[in-house]
Amino acid sequence: MTKKSITLLFPGQGSQYVGMGKNLENDTSFELFNSANKKLGYSLTQIMMEGPIEDLTLTSNAQPAIVSYSIALFQKLSQFLEGKDVTIHSVLGHSVGEYSALVAAGVINFEDAVYAVHKRGEFMQAAVPVGKGSMHAIMKVPGEVIEKACQEVSNDEYQVTPANFNEPNQIVISGHKEACAAAIEWIEKNHEGAFRQVELKVSAPFHSPLMKTAAENLEAELEKIPFQNSKLPYIANIDAQQYVVETEGNTIKRNLIKQVAGTVRWTQSFAQLPEDTLCIEVGPGRILAGLARKINPNIKVVSLDREGAFEQIEEYLA
Repeated sequence: MTKKSITLLFPGQGSQYVGMGKNLENDTSFELFNSANKKLGYSLTQIMMEGPIEDLTLTSNAQPAIVSYSIALFQKLSQFLEGKDVTIHSVLGHSVGEYSALVAAGVINFEDAVYAVHKRGEFMQAAVPVGKGSMHAIMKVPGEVIEKACQEVSNDEYQVTPANFNEPNQIVISGHKEACAAAIEWIEKNHEGAFRQVELKVSAPFHSPLMKTAAENLEAELEKIPFQNSKLPYIANIDAQQYVVETEGNTIKRNLIKQVAGTVRWTQSFAQLPEDTLCIEVGPGRILAGLARKINPNIKVVSLDREGAFEQIEEYLA
């Protein structure tokens, strides 16, 4: 009998909510939150459990909170899967979720990941003055049209780029406010079909060239952290390529540095997965399950952050 294939998906910023992690209070994995508090020097747990949401949404809190809860769930999942005949096809994470995926893959340890994403959040926030940049989700426009729009309107002064390929009908652009507006105008003039665009409520233009200084600052921080060779295959955001077991830690580190100002190719990454794998969303919310349905509805996704998730996995394995 062939082993059951499992793929682990780790969500990114935007999936956080006040109260996440309370469901693990009676689990041994809850101890991870204390480790995160100690590493950061403040009570991240209190912000996660009690809010306010404005504090949890701050990039420097949201990112370590998501990684902490994701890895606590991963620990619980690992105990559950112990002794069961499964093979992990790959791990992948959306933006900051890539750090959770790399903890799962044995590349970086939990405390280092939490500290790294806390600093990453600070650097991303500080990279661009408030109001200088923006991000817009664009619906129902092909990727090549959006890429062309960004190329056509970008110049030395103002730049815009595709930031997230979330699913075939939703691509996010990011960059200078004026360049984003110009790209949308270019699409209106050059794309025949109806489309919709929504400006995102974010504090900075993430995954754009404006994050260059954040990437440089993060590189200096990551140089202090030991990166091991990977123990599981992982698919990288920056190029949607699968990196095999024993990929060198330095190669993975370079991918993370590029990712800060680079594009998250989630649609292309998810499209790499075989249809017979069970995807488990390991972290807060169910955003990735929703995106998965739009990319490939034939792949089953179970979100751990809901009641009955472990029973669903048990059923699949049986």
